[in-house]
Amino acid sequence: MNAMQLDMTAEDEAFRAQARDWLIHNRPTAPAPREGQASRTYATDWLAKCAAAGWSGLAWPKEYGGHGLSPARLLIWYEEYARARAPSPLDCTFVALNHAGPTVFARGTEAQKAFHLPRILDGRSIWCQGFSEPGAGSDLASLKTTGRIEGDHLVVNGQKIWSSYADIADYQELLIRTDPGSKRHKGLSWVICDMTLPGITVRPIRNMAGVTHFAEVFYDDVRIPLDAVVGEVNDGWSVAMTTLAFERRTAAMALQLDLSVKVEELIALARPTPGTATAERLADLRAEAAGVRAMTYRTALRDPDTPFDGSLVRLTFAELAQRIERAAMDVLGPDGLTDSHWTHGYLESYSETIAGGTAEIQRNIIAERILGLPREARL
Repeated sequence: MNAMQLDMTAEDEAFRAQARDWLIHNRPTAPAPREGQASRTYATDWLAKCAAAGWSGLAWPKEYGGHGLSPARLLIWYEEYARARAPSPLDCTFVALNHAGPTVFARGTEAQKAFHLPRILDGRSIWCQGFSEPGAGSDLASLKTTGRIEGDHLVVNGQKIWSSYADIADYQELLIRTDPGSKRHKGLSWVICDMTLPGITVRPIRNMAGVTHFAEVFYDDVRIPLDAVVGEVNDGWSVAMTTLAFERRTAAMALQLDLSVKVEELIALARPTPGTATAERLADLRAEAAGVRAMTYRTALRDPDTPFDGSLVRLTFAELAQRIERAAMDVLGPDGLTDSHWTHGYLESYSETIAGGTAEIQRNIIAERILGLPREARL
């Protein structure tokens, strides 16, 4: 393994200064709406502004409209993005930019690339994910939503759940079972689903933070053209692994690097007396956030990369994010009940150890695929 180079060049620092200056002078000053069409308009306006200035698709290959920046430059951008307190990257543009777009340019047809990628980069298309089902969450391979081939169409029936922003999305990355006799990972297909097609019903789910990020989606004889399949029919598991590889390597960088900024905000809010329990607790959180930052750098810059490093970062990030939000509630005390910024973050943080693979699943991956421990018994 090659040694990682963490020293920034003069060109890197010039890039950092450019990014910092642009973000400070162009970030929105109004808070982002948390749901509905208003949240879509806010997010797409911001993405369009970034795209017009050359700050969209930074890590995408140049041939697909991106800038082909190195992982180091991407890390610099995300650090400055967090420092500027720019809009959360985990908005309705997240799936398109970090899941769907990269999967399409890696595995899609030329026609799919030509149509979808420009619309993703400048915010014209919003995507959601259709992977999880009521009986297939962490165990994704047990999904049951079907796609029956009829002529040049797939006829889809079934249900998906926890599909973020499905109520305002244009397209969905949809994983379905297209071989009726198949089991587990075989016989699946990754499909681009137009969310305006007849037979689709979206029911938003309000979470305990009071917002409807999530939704369940029902498919009743939804006819999707066969040319919307990405990759080959019945090879969807391979394509889904491509999607998850992007998710685990680069998609969450901004959130991971944001933890250090959030801890500093909390320290400034608490102004703890040195030597007190609160000061020690916040010092520990600052050190842990620095550790997550270092892990993020290691995962992004490691050459060659290893496929399961993302689970280490994901697990560490998720549990630390929850501890930071809990500390904020303790520091704020009763005032926390009327501080919507911290209260919302605290309530949302409960999902961190569930979304993107539960903490238990991440621990199994670490144990079995990194440490080489015996596989857990499967029922």
